[in-house]
Amino acid sequence: MSQATELAAAAGSSDPRVGLRAVHALRRLLETLEVIQVDNARRHGWSWQEIADVLEVSRQGVHKKHAGRVVAGPSRKA
Repeated sequence: MSQATELAAAAGSSDPRVGLRAVHALRRLLETLEVIQVDNARRHGWSWQEIADVLEVSRQGVHKKHAGRVVAGPSRKA
């Protein structure tokens, strides 16, 4: 079983300590995956609006959260 699957299962635990720790770990994992995929999208030339549309958030929100990182790759659209 993968770590993510184990965490998802633990998040449903009847023990609040186990469940909350799993939720916290899943939140960290999700944030890491979002950073990786936003950077990937920017390297592929995606605009902030395209990323926001897929994530179902505002362009301003995704830009504010992710624009501070330098992403290597082809030139990016604004």
